[in-house]
Parts: sequence; structure tokens; C-alpha cells
Amino acid sequence: MPSILYLRSMGHEFPDFLGLAESEAVTMRYLRDICDEELAGYDAILVPAHIDQRGLARREAALTRFLDNGGTLVFNGHLVYPMFGLTPFVPSSGGHKDDLVVESVNAHPVFDGVEDYDISFRRGVSGFYGRGGNPPPPGAVILHRMQADHAPLDWFWERPQGGRILMHAGNTMWMYFGGDTSAARIAPQLLAWLKATSGKRTTCDGKCAQRAALAQSQTSQAKTA
Repeated sequence: MPSILYLRSMGHEFPDFLGLAESEAVTMRYLRDICDEELAGYDAILVPAHIDQRGLARREAALTRFLDNGGTLVFNGHLVYPMFGLTPFVPSSGGHKDDLVVESVNAHPVFDGVEDYDISFRRGVSGFYGRGGNPPPPGAVILHRMQADHAPLDWFWERPQGGRILMHAGNTMWMYFGGDTSAARIAPQLLAWLKATSGKRTTCDGKCAQRAALAQSQTSQAKTA
């Protein structure tokens, strides 16, 4: 079974998700309590939005090795430090409720059956799920974007060097677990997807770049259709 590590933050945690993670045998550790060598032993790593990004950036070399060896990184939050060759978060230009509506662009198993409305609004208020985007690298597949300015809120990237990043540029995506809307599906579907697709621990097979280019082409065609 693939091994999954949840890097806990010092605050803003979600008890319902912690219970789910425990039941699914997810290892939960604080960043300060784990060494670089241990990071390489996991197949997938979950990073919540309120992680200490300065501390995380100090582990960039170890996390890059984890990715190069075929690991899957699920990153939540506004990227502050330019790790993994990525550029920092760019906020959406508008602050009105309608400017923060989220729309689906491409399907992904993590978001199967999740309605755009249920991540756009929480108790009638928009902006909880996201307010901008972490700019994607070439080859990344956009999953959700802000409807008004097309900021790339969620994207998935198969790195040419190996490994994968599922990026969410907003509040921790599993915050909805335990709720009564379709957004509650995200957390269990995320863990199911990781278990089904992680664990091979292989480097890039030489075709990562080709797959990424094909995905990007399909994304561009979908946008112009």
C-alpha cells in the first residue's frame, strides 16, 4: 500500500479530516519533527495551507529528490517562496463576491462529483476556496480557475524530471470534509486517488514531458472550444 505523509501545521487543522487520515493509515507528523531522509520514504506528501513555508523551503532539496524519485506532492496555499522552479501566488484582481466564483476546466478524480457552486460559496460567502492562483509551469493541466480572471486555482503537473504535483492555491482543500455539500467528497477522493496511483516509486520513464505536452495541448483545445 502506498505510504502517505500528512505534514501537520501548528494550527488551522480540521478534526474531521484528522479522523479520516487516521482511519486511512496516513502518517501525520509535524514538519519540525521529520528529517530530510524520512521524506524520501513516502510515496505521497500532503501539505496544508497553513504550513510553515519558510521551514518547508529549507527542505526544498529533499522534497525535490522525493519528486524526482516519483513522489506525489499535494500542495495547498499561497506559494510564498519560489520552490520547485515555481513562481509565487498571484491574487485575483477583483474582490467582489462574483469575482471569486470558481469554475471547472478539466476533470480529475479528486474532484469527481464536486459542484462548482459548493466550492465557490460557503454559507453564501465566496472566497473561502481560493482568491487567485499559483502560476502553473508549462505542461500543467488546469483543473479549476477563477471564473472572472481565469486565475489558475487548481492544477496538476507531471514533472519532466519525474513525480507529480497537485496544486491548490487556496485554503486547504479538505476543509470541507464533514460538511453536507458535494465538496465533502474531496478529502476521501484525494486519499483514494493517492492510494490508487502512488507507490511505484520510479523515476520518469522518459515520456513525462511528452505526456505533459499532450495534456497542455488538450487543455488549450478545451479552452478554445
